[in-house]
Amino acid sequence: MYKLIAIDIDGTLMNDRKEITKEVNDAIQAAKAKGVKVVICTGRPIVGVQSIIEELKLNDEEDFVITFNGALVQNTYTKDVESQITLNYENLKELYELSLKLHSPFQFFDTENLYTPNKEISRYTIHEAHINQIPIHYRPIDEVQKDMLIPKVMFIDEPERLDTTIANIPESFWDKYTFVKSTPFFLEILDPSVSKGNAVRLLAEKLSIKQEEVICIGDGENDLSMVEYAGCGVAMANAVSVVKEVAQFHTLSNNENGVAYAIEKLVLG
Repeated sequence: MYKLIAIDIDGTLMNDRKEITKEVNDAIQAAKAKGVKVVICTGRPIVGVQSIIEELKLNDEEDFVITFNGALVQNTYTKDVESQITLNYENLKELYELSLKLHSPFQFFDTENLYTPNKEISRYTIHEAHINQIPIHYRPIDEVQKDMLIPKVMFIDEPERLDTTIANIPESFWDKYTFVKSTPFFLEILDPSVSKGNAVRLLAEKLSIKQEEVICIGDGENDLSMVEYAGCGVAMANAVSVVKEVAQFHTLSNNENGVAYAIEKLVLG
């Protein structure tokens, strides 16, 4: 019945030790053997998922990956870009000025690098660089190339402070951008047309796969749109409540091979 499975990484595919267990890998390989398309769908940058794609053997000629919360859809074999929706320099300036008003640390990406205009580099910027094995650059906004393609920018802070920042974002910005809180300390800001759900929909249409033939598995607020879109939305046991509320299927936690359990019940069983 199902032809495509989109899977989030952090808190979903990986356990809390940032491992893909043998049970999860075996279930994914079994689904592939049945002809099911398996697609990683993550907020991470493309460079932060290459080792995962290789580990899961998701780099055949017709394999794809969705990164930057849907801003980039790419063929993992040819590296051809299927869809890329980015912010521009004027967006960057506007959001940086807002970060100064709200006293929030700030960072942004191109496809291969992480940048911060803050001289005091946040420990969460360092954490992001470490997780994704991506270089950090200190880059004042007025030194950024005007034609840079920016998949996303981020407000980053201690959870309580970030919640205060979010509460004080002017209403006009909510109409102009997509905001997703991917972790308690990361607020990701993207073009308003970008979401994981839109990216999965675009890819399914390209592959002539119907909505009801799609499974999406996630745990965080940034997974909500794809879990809502899916023919069968799957919430991890460790998912936030809004994801659990819209999911049609609840699986085990990321520390209990929840992805494997869902695939076994929905695809292999």
